[in-house]
Amino acid sequence: MSNVVEIANLDKSYGKSKVVFEDLNLNLPEGRIIGLLGPNGSGKTTLIKLLAGLLKQEEGTISIAGNPVGVKSKADVAYLPERTYFNEYMRIKQFINMFKDFYQDFDENRAYEMLRLLKLDPNMTFKKLSKGNKEKVQLIMVMSRRAKLYLLDEPIAGVDPAARDYILQTIIKNYDEKATILLSTHLIYDIENILDDVIFIKEGKIILQKDADELREEKGQSVDEVFREVFRCLENV
Repeated sequence: MSNVVEIANLDKSYGKSKVVFEDLNLNLPEGRIIGLLGPNGSGKTTLIKLLAGLLKQEEGTISIAGNPVGVKSKADVAYLPERTYFNEYMRIKQFINMFKDFYQDFDENRAYEMLRLLKLDPNMTFKKLSKGNKEKVQLIMVMSRRAKLYLLDEPIAGVDPAARDYILQTIIKNYDEKATILLSTHLIYDIENILDDVIFIKEGKIILQKDADELREEKGQSVDEVFREVFRCLENV
């Protein structure tokens, strides 16, 4: 199994006072749904933004599908940020046209089919949608790409349980077998059943990286329970 992401000796700071990563090494294999799990401030969003090419490291290298982060790597990466960034006054079909023009791997038919299943009118403006439906539309845009790496930053935060179920099913059904999904969340209980691998991260350090099923079998606990136990112990150190 080859790696879609290879990170070596990475350093990242915000100014001189806040070090996020120091000599970080991390590989992400292809064809896996990987949970990036850690408390607030652990470096999850920073790592995702580095992979998306929105931030630049001070030292070290990042390779995505064999390319350093840049124009070539961005063509292989589909990124869903934590916060809504779509124009409130645009119609859903305008987002589809925009993504189709911007990304060669965007599957317009896939996007319209997901909208049909959701009973969402492509002529609706984004502003008129509920919060849950806004989350779904953004995810549809991202998952309608044929990317090699999907970066999903808190894709189910702030939406109701029914919307979460749909979002998770959308993730599972709409990515290619050789693609990798890196999914950041603090709602581990809700998403752990779709995870192939888990990464526990705290204060910029990888505490654990393991196959999710192996972790459950080894510990006799759910991923959520293991996470709570590990981080409770770390807090008491």
